[in-house]
Amino acid sequence: MDNKKLNNCIEKILSDGKAENIISISLKGKSSIADYMIIASGSSTRHVSALSSQVATKLKVLGYQVFSIEGQRSGDWALVDAGDVIVHLFRPEVRDFYNLDKMWLAPQDQVMEENI
Repeated sequence: MDNKKLNNCIEKILSDGKAENIISISLKGKSSIADYMIIASGSSTRHVSALSSQVATKLKVLGYQVFSIEGQRSGDWALVDAGDVIVHLFRPEVRDFYNLDKMWLAPQDQVMEENI
């Protein structure tokens, strides 16, 4: 199975669902938990919950396996484990608090992001 294709598919699902600030981070050589991590924001708790549901449902329809969904009920943060791609969905202020973007991006990626 092509993990890059799965990653791109999830990015499209999130984009179609109006997720904001979608960032895909390659974890190759950084972690053995997955090949990619996608971080995105939803505009409200309801939006975060809906995005996690959309990702899981659409991936299953496309024949991909979803191993688990966490945090969907609270809607502040949700995690969708699609095996080699982990998806974190946050409300913007919760995303700022946990700051996973900065934690997982390589230092050169952070400099490029700040210059944009």
